[in-house]
Amino acid sequence: MDKTFEKRKKVVHDLICDDLYTPMKFKELAVLLQVAKEDRDALRMILEELEEEGKIYLSKRGKYCKGEAKKLTGRYRANQRGFGFVVVEDDPDDTFIAEENAGGALDGDMVEFTIIRSPQGRSKEGKITKVLEHELKTVVGLYHKRKGKSYGFVLPDNLKILKDIFVPAEKDKSALDGQKVVVKLTSYGDDRHKPEGEITEVLGYANEPGTDILSIAKGYNLPTEFPEKVLNQAERVAKPVSEADRVGRKDLRNWQMVTIDGEDAKDLDDAVSLVKEGENYILGVHIADVTNYVQENSALDREALKRGTSVYLADRVIPMLPQTLSNGICSLNAGEDRLALSCIMTVSPKGVVIDHEITETVIHVDRRMSYTSVNKILTKEDEEECRKYEELVPMFRQMETLSGILRAHRKQRGAIDFDFPEAKVILDEKGRPVEIRAYERNVATKLIEDFMLLANETVAEDYYWQELPFVYRVHEAPDEEKMQALALFINNFGYSMHLGVNEIRPKEIQKLLGKVEGTPEEPLISRLALRSMKQAKYTPENAGHFGLAASYYTHFTSPIRRYPDLQIHRIIKDNLRGRMTPEKRTHYEAILEEVTKQSSEMERRAEEAERETVKLKKTEYMEKHIGEYFEGVISGITKWGVYVELENTIEGLVHVVNMTDDHYEYYEERHEMVGMHTGKTYKLGQRVRICVLDTDRFLRTIDFKFAREREKQDG
Repeated sequence: MDKTFEKRKKVVHDLICDDLYTPMKFKELAVLLQVAKEDRDALRMILEELEEEGKIYLSKRGKYCKGEAKKLTGRYRANQRGFGFVVVEDDPDDTFIAEENAGGALDGDMVEFTIIRSPQGRSKEGKITKVLEHELKTVVGLYHKRKGKSYGFVLPDNLKILKDIFVPAEKDKSALDGQKVVVKLTSYGDDRHKPEGEITEVLGYANEPGTDILSIAKGYNLPTEFPEKVLNQAERVAKPVSEADRVGRKDLRNWQMVTIDGEDAKDLDDAVSLVKEGENYILGVHIADVTNYVQENSALDREALKRGTSVYLADRVIPMLPQTLSNGICSLNAGEDRLALSCIMTVSPKGVVIDHEITETVIHVDRRMSYTSVNKILTKEDEEECRKYEELVPMFRQMETLSGILRAHRKQRGAIDFDFPEAKVILDEKGRPVEIRAYERNVATKLIEDFMLLANETVAEDYYWQELPFVYRVHEAPDEEKMQALALFINNFGYSMHLGVNEIRPKEIQKLLGKVEGTPEEPLISRLALRSMKQAKYTPENAGHFGLAASYYTHFTSPIRRYPDLQIHRIIKDNLRGRMTPEKRTHYEAILEEVTKQSSEMERRAEEAERETVKLKKTEYMEKHIGEYFEGVISGITKWGVYVELENTIEGLVHVVNMTDDHYEYYEERHEMVGMHTGKTYKLGQRVRICVLDTDRFLRTIDFKFAREREKQDG
């Protein structure tokens, strides 16, 4: 029987995979093969098995076609409209997966798939044959209790999960209808069955203060509580600096130094000092020595690696380390002795580091300064602030001068400075947004940024040439195709870029941004240049930082809130203390690949969660402004509409269905939307006036419409 089945299977396979074969429906295929009606179930089994093996596939029109048998593995990324893509590591091109070929995979699943067609010049299309590993273990959503029934359903917040989740009554944790919950998946369902789950946590009613942000945090699987073992360990190690702690460290407690941060910052992990020695500057960047309290592979360390980074949501901070450490003994609080790792640099009048020392220190910060206060001293010469911090004013003036020198030096070598404003969300005591404004960089934020960049570069270069295992922050050069497309586009405005053969220099992008500065097309070209860039990431291999035009770069300055910084502090201290044995080098070489991969993934997760909470609060804020008019700039154009960004950073969509004065066509290569009858054109960077039409808190979207001429005048 088995031999007969295999023989028939080979005949079917050979027929369908023959180059002369024309795709056919099941009935046509059965007739061609002369299969009797009573044997057609056997033919279906053969076809299903060949599909499973990826040797054939069933097209959208129900016809059997030749497939590629090669099994590939990748991560499935779903779209809320049903289709998705499989992302394969080291393959720049994603594979499109139609809804009917998703094979029950959910967003984030590791899947096995085959390529079913690969048209020249177009995206590959695939079919998922097997789910290897489910990434989603829990889902956050709104619970609906069925009246008079012994079950309910959870409607997922994540719109990429297209099915609601069945919850039996005995597994509902007494959740009430309309409450937000966390549900643990016990079954992932299939084509005929819904996923099933068990409610593990009730977050509260959707309209209760804080529930909205908590739901996002849980949806991204952000740990909101520390395990008891970790908290206990933090309490045990958070002891005041003792005489024994100071042994072997450089004592800098008599150096004049300050921290400069936002008013609401509590985890202060960097302090700065500056004096002049002849014509040179002696700049000290002093970073909290967190590794003194977080030992490798301790419960604290494992939890920090798992979290990867602190996450700053609209109404709360989810720290990487317990507050006993992050806001306590590790925070460089003024008036307290603290352990630090210092990078002390001698900087020439041209902004070049001509000497440096990286060493373990004990410090004592004089004053806790804010960006606002230092900015008042330096740009407004505010009498009250200058009098209050009289002894520090000369140092601040020197810092401003050095900051300008360092910035000019970076600009000279080609560093790119994209200065798009971030959103500052002000909430009331109930978590409701009362103000949203652009967070502007001032002279104080810039000087701290300049000093931290210099320390990061100095440390990275030092350890690169020591040829020790290390963690680098790399930013690869943009794709050549994207840059060529940008170069072609800017020709429309009379600009040009020199693109070398197989080499793109950051200086060219910087020169372009300099040329367009202050012109009407500046927002358009700046955004397109930014979109052409790759994302920065952590890696054990140094590949330089394209955006900073730096050959060496790392993250050294924030070990309280970023795990990579903590990791390299550990390496630096082992090296300084003579503990970098061959065995220790082998150990670091073995772990750094996984550490950098985990850190990069957790950074992405944190960024997405932070972005979602800001989008939510922006949507909530605009609910109160429906029907009002605002000035904005076109920030994006797609075939479905025009995105407009307001001065306060809020972005909304003018959907094509709401562009009723004409029929508009989208011209992708020109980034324009053009009216077919009137010729009216909307371009990226164009200033427009809009009216707020509607908001959707669940989808986190804001709908605008363009103001008509009369409304522009009246509004």
